[in-house]
Amino acid sequence: MKTKLLLSALTCLASTALFAADSPPVGSTAPDFSVSDSKGKTQSVSQYKGKYVVLEWFNPECPFVKKHYGSGNMQKLQDEFTGKGVVWLTIDSSAPGMEGNLTPDQASAKIAEWKTRSTAFLLDLEGKAGRTYGAKNTPHMFVINPGGKIIYEGAIDSKASPNPADIASSTNYVKVALDEALAGKTVTTPSSRPYGCSVKYK
Repeated sequence: MKTKLLLSALTCLASTALFAADSPPVGSTAPDFSVSDSKGKTQSVSQYKGKYVVLEWFNPECPFVKKHYGSGNMQKLQDEFTGKGVVWLTIDSSAPGMEGNLTPDQASAKIAEWKTRSTAFLLDLEGKAGRTYGAKNTPHMFVINPGGKIIYEGAIDSKASPNPADIASSTNYVKVALDEALAGKTVTTPSSRPYGCSVKYK
């Protein structure tokens, strides 16, 4: 089982997201985008100015994404912070015909199956949001403060592995960044190297 998991992860990592630009730097103004969610509603970063916003890149077939959803880790984070007024946008930038691409109905079914707790599930079919943020992996995470500035960019945690057993002993960078920011403190780890499967752009 471990060998199968490792091979699957290596396959995911084999092709880097070559068509994603560099991510906007921490401290810069978060760029805007307009993308429809699974319910057909247009979502943008700018509409949530004045709130903390988390952007989470997603692919349901990626073993690194399955690590955090299969264990309930991602849903727990979503539930904790949306309960504190944080907006959480889960974004699927997989293009039609590519691994991880979902129709609105498939996205709704996945939301129900995995009991996700994000504010909205965005279907970024053209990769507009993904390329705007230079999203390279699933998951690739960003935290934006109420002033519209990026205060964290990178991996969800400190262990670049698809094994759910590693979650307990890892540092969750997103949780730490949000806890510190909500407490009025400076984020101690504002960036890290994202890990996961390559984003499957068009």
